[in-house]
Amino acid sequence: MNNTPVSDRLAKHQPVVLGLFRIVLGLLFTSEGAATVFGVLDRESSAVGEWPFWYAGVIELVCGVLVLLGVATRAAAFLCSGIMAFAYFTEHQKDGLFPLQNGGLAPVLFCWGFLMLVFFGPGALSLSALFARSAPRGAVQPAHGRTP
Repeated sequence: MNNTPVSDRLAKHQPVVLGLFRIVLGLLFTSEGAATVFGVLDRESSAVGEWPFWYAGVIELVCGVLVLLGVATRAAAFLCSGIMAFAYFTEHQKDGLFPLQNGGLAPVLFCWGFLMLVFFGPGALSLSALFARSAPRGAVQPAHGRTP
């Protein structure tokens, strides 16, 4: 019988689960951007330059890929979180206070999910972690994901 507390057994898997969360969130956000920019996944594309939808789609596509791959995750997630807050308050909140009333559940969940990545970082399974591991010995390594 294992006497290790459940929280300790779960904690050792935190980096991988966070990495999987980042990958799924990035993939979903990338698909939103691709649908808006290219008109795929049963959605019509926004006209090039149409404010704010086309610009939001480009940000969703580019930053979604960065988050998905785990490259510049905190900066990309910060931008994603901000654009989802903007979408919620400009497009959804006018139709009701709560996300279930105004159709803004997805932007709220994306906003808070990305904000979590800003604070917790990419987790495991990221390209940044792969590049950091393959850096030559003696090279200056950033502490806790920060640049020197």
